[in-house]
Amino acid sequence: MSRTPAQELAAAVVDTLAPHITDVVLCPGSRNSPLVLEMLARQDLRVHVRIDERSASFLALALARVQARPVPVVMTSGTAVSNCLPAVTEAAHAHIPLIVLSADRPSRLVGTGASQTINQTNIFGDVAPTVTIESVDKLSEIGDHLASGPSQQPRHINVALDMPLVAEPLPDAHGESQVSWPHRWVDHGSIDVDLSKNTLVIAGDEAWEVEGLEDVPTIAEPTAPHPFHPVHPLAAEILAKEQVSAEGYVVNTRPDHVIVIGHPTLHRSVLALITDPEITLSVLSRTESLTTLGRTPDFHGTTVKVSGSQDKQWLKICDAASDLAAEGVRDVLDNDEFGFTGLHVAAAVADTLGTGDTLFSAASNPIRDLSLVGLPFDGVDTFSPRGTAGIDGTVSQAIGTALAVQSRHPDEIRAPRTVALVGDLAFLHDIGGLLIGPNEPRPENLTIVVSNDNGGGIFEYLETGSDGLRPNFERAFGTPHDVSIADLCAGYNVDHTQVDNLQDLIVALVDSTEVSGFTVIEATTTRSTRRAQHQALLAKVR
Repeated sequence: MSRTPAQELAAAVVDTLAPHITDVVLCPGSRNSPLVLEMLARQDLRVHVRIDERSASFLALALARVQARPVPVVMTSGTAVSNCLPAVTEAAHAHIPLIVLSADRPSRLVGTGASQTINQTNIFGDVAPTVTIESVDKLSEIGDHLASGPSQQPRHINVALDMPLVAEPLPDAHGESQVSWPHRWVDHGSIDVDLSKNTLVIAGDEAWEVEGLEDVPTIAEPTAPHPFHPVHPLAAEILAKEQVSAEGYVVNTRPDHVIVIGHPTLHRSVLALITDPEITLSVLSRTESLTTLGRTPDFHGTTVKVSGSQDKQWLKICDAASDLAAEGVRDVLDNDEFGFTGLHVAAAVADTLGTGDTLFSAASNPIRDLSLVGLPFDGVDTFSPRGTAGIDGTVSQAIGTALAVQSRHPDEIRAPRTVALVGDLAFLHDIGGLLIGPNEPRPENLTIVVSNDNGGGIFEYLETGSDGLRPNFERAFGTPHDVSIADLCAGYNVDHTQVDNLQDLIVALVDSTEVSGFTVIEATTTRSTRRAQHQALLAKVR
């Protein structure tokens, strides 16, 4: 029997996408079966199958983030598409080329009460407009859709497939790898930078190495490139002051000019430098987004033209403030009264990373703790969901990161190492991400470290953790769960190790560098001292 019209359309859609992709994530369903069978017939695609569309979309998101090229997630109609909204939102704000490739009923059935049918057109709103394809003669609209706007953005391709959906036999195996995906960045032009002014760079997610600013003191978040002249984020507490007294004389510490690169989001004291009206603000971006925090920047662009030279006294001030902050963190870590905390876990992860490793960090406390203990590191690629900074899909993103890394080294006996640091709530929020079928590609060298303080540790030192709000804290913000992570890992056939002190964690992490595979290290920590620990950190720089 010849292929059905639905199969012909699905084949044409996949042929249009194939030159731009290497990986695809499939979800089981009926309406999308023509697309699924066509994807499985492609010899040039790595296929990953997941049963939950939310986890699947976050897996595709991570693959696309690391590879910097599109990865489609394919699902059936109805609520299956709705489950992709969290990942699409992150992709839009982090500028990641995730593609939602959804199957749909023909338009004549939408709004008629047909089973599993909703209006899927523009279901993601303005974060990922929809192009709907109902016939082969509309295929050019996919090319136009892919070519429009910046290349690093999510897209929704909705394919209306009519009955009959499929017929025997299976599509013949075909396809040769020919991946081409151009990087189309937004160019905001060039700005002039006078380095004789006391200048500080704040580099966040999506930052890049800007020619001319290499030697400028830089507060860099873990997902930014490693700077040549790093400044510890806690040093912002010092640099935000107009003056400080040191050894009997007064030092002017506030920068004259702050240059933001990318999308910094982590530390309130750092972000306060951006909004300080006494400081000249320049913002650099390669996307349509500018991180201004509501302030109108004095200048914005994509490149810089520098003049002047940096004042040696300013460089010494930045170094002294940074050293004071870094030493303060280590002093607090050495203070036994705080017990074994998430900050200790982050320090152990950081201290056992090696050149060539890849790090994935969950949002919330893990990424902040990593920044406090010294990331970014040179030679370690770090990824984290900083677009909207949610804990959604964390496990799936960790696995996707590891799969993307190992796909770069197909001929190596042992895949490069990926380490993920996540909190217990982020881990449990996406526990279904551990579900990898027996026929699916698995991470070959992934260690997920779960910093388990039995709840929401970040709320301990935010306003919600203040004394006057404590009576309702545990139920609404602490949210203890008392879950056995060991039992969950056993249920998903994932190796698990549990530790409750720093030394055993370090040993477990070192051991994980020697043995390939997929393992979870659960570090049982306390959050009862996090507020006091945080105050002790601030006291070191105030």
